[in-house]
Amino acid sequence: MKNHPCYTNKLLSGEPLPALTLPKLGGGTLTLGERENSQNWQLVFVYRGLHCPLCKKYLQKLESLKEGFTRVGAELVAISGDPESKAQAMVEETGLTIPVAYDLTVAQMQSLGLYISDPRSAQETDRPFAEPALFAVNEAGKLHLIDISNTPFNRSDLDELLDTVEWVRANDYPIRGTHA
Repeated sequence: MKNHPCYTNKLLSGEPLPALTLPKLGGGTLTLGERENSQNWQLVFVYRGLHCPLCKKYLQKLESLKEGFTRVGAELVAISGDPESKAQAMVEETGLTIPVAYDLTVAQMQSLGLYISDPRSAQETDRPFAEPALFAVNEAGKLHLIDISNTPFNRSDLDELLDTVEWVRANDYPIRGTHA
């Protein structure tokens, strides 16, 4: 299977998220899995790119729930393979105020176990891009929730995700999917 041209890494629940460091809009860098407050969770939302109308709608919904996620101790970040100019345009079009990182490479996408698509045409975009994913890193720095899609249509319901993070944290619900 590793010789398959679409091979990617499968991340394991309970393990750390690969600590990829990406450029961040507004300057500086963002490292996946590093939280501003070590008692918080970090929710990493991978979006396809500026070309995706479903991503715009999803990120707008995420922005509307930002205060709720902050209340339950979850730091939000969004990442894509878009270059800086397209990532900035996405922020401007969606009103996103959470940290946004960009220039995710194909090799980095593979290290995260993402599905990667080629553009259907030059009008769509000019490079391979990651399909949507969500990684929730808990306060111990371990992957607690993993949701990876191969299409733009299947994504975590954000209202349910907010309720889930709050409930999991309040009830010390264990990491699932760790049977060896």
